Amino acid sequence: MTKILAPAAPVRQGALKLYATSLKVRDLVSEGFYNVETLDPIDNDDKGYQRLLNKSRAKKLADYIVKGQDSEDAFLPTSVFLATDKEILFNNSTNTIEIDSSEIGPFSVVDGQHRLEGLKMAAEKDERVLDFEVPVNIAVSLPKIAQMCHFLIVNTTQKSVDKSVEQRIIARLSDALDVEDMPSLPKWILNTVEKGEVEKAIRYVDYLNENSESPWNGKIQMANDNNDEATINQRSFVKSIVKYVLTANNPLIALNDFEKEKKIFLNYWKAIAAILDDGTNSVLFKYNGAELFCKFSIPFFMKLQDKGSFTVSTMQTLLQSCFDNVEGEFAGVGHSDWWARGGTASFLNSGAINVVSQEMTRALHKASMSTAIEI
Repeated sequence: MTKILAPAAPVRQGALKLYATSLKVRDLVSEGFYNVETLDPIDNDDKGYQRLLNKSRAKKLADYIVKGQDSEDAFLPTSVFLATDKEILFNNSTNTIEIDSSEIGPFSVVDGQHRLEGLKMAAEKDERVLDFEVPVNIAVSLPKIAQMCHFLIVNTTQKSVDKSVEQRIIARLSDALDVEDMPSLPKWILNTVEKGEVEKAIRYVDYLNENSESPWNGKIQMANDNNDEATINQRSFVKSIVKYVLTANNPLIALNDFEKEKKIFLNYWKAIAAILDDGTNSVLFKYNGAELFCKFSIPFFMKLQDKGSFTVSTMQTLLQSCFDNVEGEFAGVGHSDWWARGGTASFLNSGAINVVSQEMTRALHKASMSTAIEI
């Protein structure tokens, strides 16, 4: 590829160094000019962070750009955000930058992958699009971890990004917090990263989804994954775990030993499945089941802590005793029919889930109070 000379203005935003410029589509879509690092849902060691490309969305833009060629009214003012961990030559006397993509490419696309794909599709339909100019902001000397941070900032402060992808990025930032230099993050993002709850919850979910002995094996749809067998998505399960399992009043986190914690949490679901899973497509393994039993884990693990045992058999015995003592409208919660598709559990809203959890907690205490007590 030949070198590109383009007019540019240097921009300083704290430690971030940018060049504001415009590039023709022919340069942007040339081979090796940019790269989109997509998050791989299968590989937990993958370092990508971008959402999957929505080709339908890109095609709509392509159709619009092509349609506007005759009337010359195609309009795309929003800048594409590219980044490189290398420096770009800037000429102060001519206010130009020189880009040799063979030396510094490919650029990472921090924001604008759908615009670039749409422009590429448009150029394939109409060569005139190759001369269409696009505003571009190029960040230089920006490490990969910082590029990922800026993607998160752009897509959580300006427009929505899939929550599962957001959780994965936050988890990676939490994991890199003490070993990588990161740029300033918005306070609400930094607080989440520093707490590390999302990172830990994702490890719980990964463990349940990948363990062959887990009732959840293969049932959780991960970020950017298309799993027809999934019954719940990662973002919902992670949210429930953060909300109820990784809280100060849940005895599980007091262990401060992730290996023990994840095995106990797996044992919990083994015990639940042993009683309630009859092999049918059960609501137990959808949002309502995950939400209810994550919430119920707080009083349940408190009882187990008193017993000093977290084995599957101990949990199963305690659960069965609890289910046997549930009374009233939700007495069927301990039967598999109640959790069948189209059964009572299918129609629970958040309010009803809270009530069921309260009734189960009452039954749990009732079972342990069967013997006489002294006052």
